[in-house]
Amino acid sequence: MKFESLKLDDRIIRGVQDAGYHETTPIQEAVIPSASNGQDLIGTAQTGTGKTAAFVLPILHRLIQNPGKGRTRALIVTPTRELAEQIQGVVKVLGKHMPFRSATVYGGVGMQPQVEALRRGFEIIVACPGRLLDHVAQGNTRLDAVEILVLDEADRMLDMGFLPSVQKIIKLLPTARQTMLFSATFDATMERLIKNALRRPQRFCVDAAVPAETVSHTLYPVAQNMKSSLLLQLIKKTVAQTILVFTRTKHRADRVVNMVKRAGHNAAALHSNKSQSQRQHALAQFRSGRLSILVATDIAARGLDIAGISHVINYDMPDSATTYIHRIGRTGRASRTGDALTLATWEDADMVRDIERILGTPIKREALEGITDNMALPVKIDKPVQRMTMSNRCTVSVSRRIHAF
Repeated sequence: MKFESLKLDDRIIRGVQDAGYHETTPIQEAVIPSASNGQDLIGTAQTGTGKTAAFVLPILHRLIQNPGKGRTRALIVTPTRELAEQIQGVVKVLGKHMPFRSATVYGGVGMQPQVEALRRGFEIIVACPGRLLDHVAQGNTRLDAVEILVLDEADRMLDMGFLPSVQKIIKLLPTARQTMLFSATFDATMERLIKNALRRPQRFCVDAAVPAETVSHTLYPVAQNMKSSLLLQLIKKTVAQTILVFTRTKHRADRVVNMVKRAGHNAAALHSNKSQSQRQHALAQFRSGRLSILVATDIAARGLDIAGISHVINYDMPDSATTYIHRIGRTGRASRTGDALTLATWEDADMVRDIERILGTPIKREALEGITDNMALPVKIDKPVQRMTMSNRCTVSVSRRIHAF
């Protein structure tokens, strides 16, 4: 549907149009009307489906209906600095014609600019849990005027051990508020959080474990000691502007970057041991095309929205099939095509089987003479897994995959 039919404030529509968007994605079409009316809700959607705009637009609409300054009125809590900056970017773009001020709050950078924004009462705060609680403890902010809470990538926050911090934040907020929670997966802990944080929430689902249809998948069976040689050959044979390489560990990422640089390529690492300035610089260089290869841990598996990534290479196999979907979702975005190349040893056979089950089809095998192993990883797959364990409880379930925002 057209954004104009959502009955949002005219200034919001102008921001949407300035950003070059005209029609909603399925998650936006489903969520925005209820969110604009103050309904608590749960959204099951991944990055690339327009999820961020699905909660940013209703926030802007609700705040403009009841103007007020000098206090934090909307709080968006997210697990990583990169995702916080990305959400902040969407807020600024869509709200460019609105009178609201927004700021990010996360660790790894100086506190003083954040202190000033919090004390001045910026209306929208995008925060990571730990640093936000630091500010509360130091008396830099109060959260008792928050009208809207968004918990984005909630499953990732729980995986990173933020549940106690999230629970503390919720206790600091007014009970009479709107809460929106977005998560790709659900378990018993998540359901308990939902029960405590939301009131009669409406549920909206976009397939959580479905890869973008614009991505092609290739598997390279290889011995562990040949992975470095294979990676260099794949980089050499790809006609690509931007390649994102995933490793399991920070140490491995640094080692791979050094190897790639020695081979004459422009590369950088992205992981949690890097300072915030280093991470922002690497992302800026990568986004602009001045950096052709970024080697990252799974810190970049979600929330990294760079439309031009042509190849994702899994140097190390991910720890789950769901993480594979998140990783390869960094390419093939905004209707572009992309390639997902995975280096797999025999020890990865079980994970290959899990990934193929979630894809519902075997992954194409390829070999490079003299490098890849001649072993045959399993190709038989079982019945595809149930992609949404909670679909039967969703108020609205949509299956179209559209990349936007």
